Amino acid sequence: MARVALIGEGERPELEGLIATIKAERGGKLLNLYRALLNSPAVAEGWLNLFTAIRQKGKLPGRYRELAILRVALLNGADYEYRAHIPFALKDGISQEQIDALDGWQVSGVFGERERAVLAYTDHMTREIRVPDAVFDELRRHFDDRELVELTATVGGYNLVSRFLEAMRIDQEK
Repeated sequence: MARVALIGEGERPELEGLIATIKAERGGKLLNLYRALLNSPAVAEGWLNLFTAIRQKGKLPGRYRELAILRVALLNGADYEYRAHIPFALKDGISQEQIDALDGWQVSGVFGERERAVLAYTDHMTREIRVPDAVFDELRRHFDDRELVELTATVGGYNLVSRFLEAMRIDQEK
């Protein structure tokens, strides 16, 4: 059960414009995550802008973004985040076999060089914060500066998402 109120449509008339924007940018739904965020309209709006930029306005191919998001969710034990992103990952070309192998990606043969570089970077950013030069140098072989910034924002941002979801005990929609 969520630790804060989950604000629904029609409960706070002053939020209806923001709710309409959220729904327009998130596939017509007002997810529980945003229902919790609406307790602070400024935070909800900033969050929406950041994650719209990460997910919908970047150059980084979706498969690498979603691979990083799923790995962050696994590392942080954020089931809501993990389950929510499986359909996006599949749509962006990640196979079910790869999804199933994420827990032990280091010993799996289903990931290519670029994917392994993304996963190593994600692991270091999430677990140790600081990324060794060797890990970053391998990533740089595969991505340009814009993609590196977008991937870094994705990993950092989705660590924020998982930490928020878990701290606030937000349940996934039924």
